[in-house]
Amino acid sequence: MHPSKVDRQRLAKLTDLPNVGRAVAADLRLLGIQSPADLAGRCALDMYVQLCKKTDVRQDPCVLDVFLSVTSFMNGDPPRPWWEYTDQRKAALAGGTGE
Repeated sequence: MHPSKVDRQRLAKLTDLPNVGRAVAADLRLLGIQSPADLAGRCALDMYVQLCKKTDVRQDPCVLDVFLSVTSFMNGDPPRPWWEYTDQRKAALAGGTGE
């Protein structure tokens, strides 16, 4: 869902999260995440690595941006577009303090 349309009070399904459509929702379910609440306390980088292993494909790094956006949102941050997490993703992948 587009971040501007997200209502924190109405998070019933994964596609109610910012930046999550059907494809990302399917990726999240592959990781055992069935509802937005299942994201609480999750590490976006760990989720990305797990998804790459489960699919046996190096996922587009922008998937990590989306994972960063939803984990940050579920930890109380405002909904933001996924591309605002690119610098954080680059730091995380470089072993910096992005996470």
